[in-house]
Amino acid sequence: MHPLPRRTFVASAVLAASLLAPFGASHAQTTLDVAKVVVGFPPGSTPDVLARRVAERLASVYARSVVVENRTGAGGQVAVSAVKAAAPDGATILLTPMSMLGIYPHTYKSLPYQPEVDLTPVSMGATFDAAFAVGPGVPADVKTIPQFMAWAKANPQSANFGSPALGSTLHFLGVELSRSAGVGLTHVGYRGTVAAMPDLLSGQLPSMISPVGEFLRYVPEGRVRVLGTSGLKRNPFTPNVPTFAEQGYKDVSLTEWYGFYLPAKTPPATVKALNAALQQVLVQPQLKETLDTFGMTAAPSTPEALAQALKDSSANWAPIIKRIGFTADN
Repeated sequence: MHPLPRRTFVASAVLAASLLAPFGASHAQTTLDVAKVVVGFPPGSTPDVLARRVAERLASVYARSVVVENRTGAGGQVAVSAVKAAAPDGATILLTPMSMLGIYPHTYKSLPYQPEVDLTPVSMGATFDAAFAVGPGVPADVKTIPQFMAWAKANPQSANFGSPALGSTLHFLGVELSRSAGVGLTHVGYRGTVAAMPDLLSGQLPSMISPVGEFLRYVPEGRVRVLGTSGLKRNPFTPNVPTFAEQGYKDVSLTEWYGFYLPAKTPPATVKALNAALQQVLVQPQLKETLDTFGMTAAPSTPEALAQALKDSSANWAPIIKRIGFTADN
């Protein structure tokens, strides 16, 4: 067998995003009365929270009123399709995780959209690390990922891990972690972390991979134990938890991101106005407090940096998905 190449699932553009200068004037405005941020996930989900907090602040610098529209369905495809079909006037904004644009083209034979053709990149919104956590279904003396893998190997009937979505980066990250450990873990896909968490907390689901912020509220009371995080460095929200690499899984890492997009053919002046507004609101201290609660870090960027981040992410994941052999089509 050929040795597996080192896999770092974070676009270089993400790392440089914080160094990029604002794309426009700090108070650039459009003449819009109402704009909407379209999200493909339900109220209360992490992307929904990000969208609502950003929308509240965009109302003062981009449009007179900014609302959030939850267009759920097909794992986020409904939201992307809705923005694709919208008028390119700046009034309809997509907030999406990378997966819908960088992963789905490799797992679906046919999509109702082409990311690089039907959407205009505006700015990255936020980044986050994933975390591998266990609940009461795993013995309390299991405190590291190697210890969990040893327990899973000794208890194959319980060697399961959940993720918020089948065919997502988090699903594939778990597969790669399992492969790297040489232990066969069975994936259990859910429709979002909200659906999976009760099973983890009750012990029905032994372990789960999800954005680190989804576990933070349960850690202090001991209901969940975070065993590892996926970033290249320790996560600032769980500084005492070692990364996957620190625990011997040097080829397995992930920093995921959310991006803001407009429909294709949106005029450059409108893209510039929205980018300038996002540059302004994403660095506000009040927004940082909200992002901290959900384990996210603001990462405003230029449109060009977001476009490059998507290309890099798609290129990184393509061979991994091919090797895993996953397809979303029945």
